[in-house]
Amino acid sequence: MDQLIRVIAKDAPIKAMAISARDTVERARAIHDCWPVAAAALGRLLMAASMMGAVMKGEDNSVTLRIRGGGPLGSLTAVSDSRGNVRGYVQNPAVDVPRKAKGKLDVGAAVGADGDLTVIRDLGLKEPYIGSVQLVGGEIAEDIAAYFVESEQVPTACALGVLIAPDQAVQAAGGYLIQLLPGADEGVVSAVERGVAKLGAVSARLDAGLDPLGLLREVLGEFELEVLETAPIEYRCYCTRERVGRALISLGTDELDSLIQEQGGAELTCQFCDKIYRFDADELTRLRNEAASQ
Repeated sequence: MDQLIRVIAKDAPIKAMAISARDTVERARAIHDCWPVAAAALGRLLMAASMMGAVMKGEDNSVTLRIRGGGPLGSLTAVSDSRGNVRGYVQNPAVDVPRKAKGKLDVGAAVGADGDLTVIRDLGLKEPYIGSVQLVGGEIAEDIAAYFVESEQVPTACALGVLIAPDQAVQAAGGYLIQLLPGADEGVVSAVERGVAKLGAVSARLDAGLDPLGLLREVLGEFELEVLETAPIEYRCYCTRERVGRALISLGTDELDSLIQEQGGAELTCQFCDKIYRFDADELTRLRNEAASQ
């Protein structure tokens, strides 16, 4: 079962979380028929969104991460609810790029670094909170860390990894997000840096059997940790026929008239789960009349 864990250090101003998400990322890969580098990039963004969403306090709060890096993958989007359940998509999932040394996937080249990371937090207010930073390198984890440093002035260490099996399925996926709170001195910073170097690649460690708490105990081995929460997470889309109907109503009467007259119906595909919703002429007429009455 995929899970997310949150901890604090009892003896230092540190808060951290880690995630294991093989099934979640595999679900995304299968839905969107992603090639390996697309699955790795989307998986990394989904896990970052999950960890950022899980700390939101409101039941209906959500966070959206969007990357436009100028690379062949196009834009990537991931959305998390306040429980860490995620959904997302990549604009061009059938993309390949030359591998890096030792056959490693070159996510940075596929995403690109000529663009930005946008974070949209929906807190249930009139307007969402929107922050944006220039991409550091398109590898995603370092871009997430840069966002926290630049937009929220929170020193952050982030690692995200997706291991793809020879059959192109997701073999392991996970990561961590460690943040230093006010009062963290150079000794704390150095200890975290030593832990990060000691752990190495998170996907390989997860594949070897380490769980999310194990990741954090490795990286933060010089501190005493207190577990705040352990929760299951999954790939979860909230699309419904009613929501798609509301989206059609928002097109307006003219557009709906055109669909009725020219196509005699409409077929819409959810960009997050690829579920297809079909509306015949009678259903569109009802929606058109509802739009006209608003």
